[in-house]
Order: sequence, then C-alpha cells, then structure tokens
Amino acid sequence: MDKYQKKNLDHWNEVVPVHENSSGYDVKGFLNGGCTLKSIEVEEMGDVRGKSLLHLQCHFGLDTLSWARRGAKATGVDFSDKAIELAQRLSKETGVKADFIRSDIYELPKKLNKKFDIVFTSYGVLCWLKDLNNWAKIINRFLKPGGYFYIAEQHPFANVFNNEPGTKKLEVTVPYFHNPEPIEWAPGNDYANPTYTSKHGTYEWMHPIGEIVDALIRAGLKIEFLHEFPFVCYQAMPFMIQDKDGNWRLKGDPLPLTFSIKASK
Repeated sequence: MDKYQKKNLDHWNEVVPVHENSSGYDVKGFLNGGCTLKSIEVEEMGDVRGKSLLHLQCHFGLDTLSWARRGAKATGVDFSDKAIELAQRLSKETGVKADFIRSDIYELPKKLNKKFDIVFTSYGVLCWLKDLNNWAKIINRFLKPGGYFYIAEQHPFANVFNNEPGTKKLEVTVPYFHNPEPIEWAPGNDYANPTYTSKHGTYEWMHPIGEIVDALIRAGLKIEFLHEFPFVCYQAMPFMIQDKDGNWRLKGDPLPLTFSIKASK
C-alpha cells in the first residue's frame, strides 16, 4: 500500500461512523425499507432481478443492498475494513442478502474468482483511482460475455471549480486533465455531514471524460451510451440550487454535472 492509498484509507475508515449517522446517507430510512439508488441508474439499468451484480467501491453497502432489494444477486467491494464491517452488519440487520469483500480494486482478482452479469459503480469513485486502464481491465475481467458495465458519476468538468464554503461563482481552481501525481487535499468538512471536520487529508486524481471512455474501449468493452446531465445528487458547490426532485443545479443549467456510461462485453 503506497502513501497515497494509506492516507485515503485512514480517511475513509475515519468517516464511516460519521456517514452512518448522517442525514446524507439516511441509514434509518434504509433500515425502514428505503432505496438509496438515484433515478438515473434505476431508469438506465432497468430490471436487475436474478442478475449477478458486482458493485465496485461500494462504501458501506447501501446501494449494494438496494440493488439486492431490487432482486440482484449483489456483491459489494470496498478497500475500507470499517465500511465492509458496517455493510455486513446492515445486511444482517435488514435480512437483505449480499456478499461483501474487503479489497482494493486493483487487488480484487486475487480475492474473487467469479464473473458477473453487471459491474456497477457510482458517485465519487473515479477520483480515488490513479490508473483507469487497469481499472477498466479489471471491469472486463469480472464481466460475463454479454454482460455490461454501468457508471453514474459526477462529471469531471464540474470538478475543476472551487467548492469551498463561501464561494459565490464559478472559479476554476483544479486542472481538468489527468496528472500521475495526485492532488493533495487538507482535512476539511465532510460532504455527508458538513458540521464534521475530518482529521485526515486525502489524495485524488482527475480523469477527463475522454480518458474514461478510452480506458473502457481499450479494455475491450463497447460503449452503448454516454449521457450527460445538468444536475448532481448533492450540493457540490455552495451556490447551487436544489430542484423539486432533490437534485442540485447551477442557475440556467450551463454545465454538465453528472454523466453515465453503459459499456457491454
């Protein structure tokens, strides 16, 4: 484990209990039968009943278990031991069956020997990955022929803008293009519970949309669609406006804030 991954792991282990008790994740609502999936992935992926589904970077498993509630045979993977422990506990508490594996994505082929109808990942995942070519190869490795990969994620173009508290307009502060050396972020307010200040900083990587698409193509997958949306599922910038569906937008919808890709094998 390199220093970047170690620091990120310390951060994610730290915030698991914060997220468990945050309104942003609404664990109580989930325990009462709620679904944490967003409308984009539910509509675009459709019926998953009876399908095997591998969820990469699942955090503490709410979306994994939500897919299981919709009939998928779900397996969640995350590198945080605290997150996987909580995911397993929630599975037992709810009686919703799913498997959970503690693993870094790049090490997963050493721990799992199975293929899936669907490989899924979503929201806030790509910035933690330093190598998208290997990521895409691993996706292909775990897909059955005829299966598909699906991602819904914050648009990389939206990540170039300042999101610090008090920001009142679009200000470019982060380069759009990938750099092998990550961006180092100091400890800050947590996205799920803004009243909590994390103790650990993080390292993140930028990945432009072309790099994401090209990595999947190079791995042998066929792009079925790339969709872009003018909203995001959380308040990514302080001056965003929440719409009637609970999504967050910029006034006038000038920029793509979320994208989705479906790629088949």
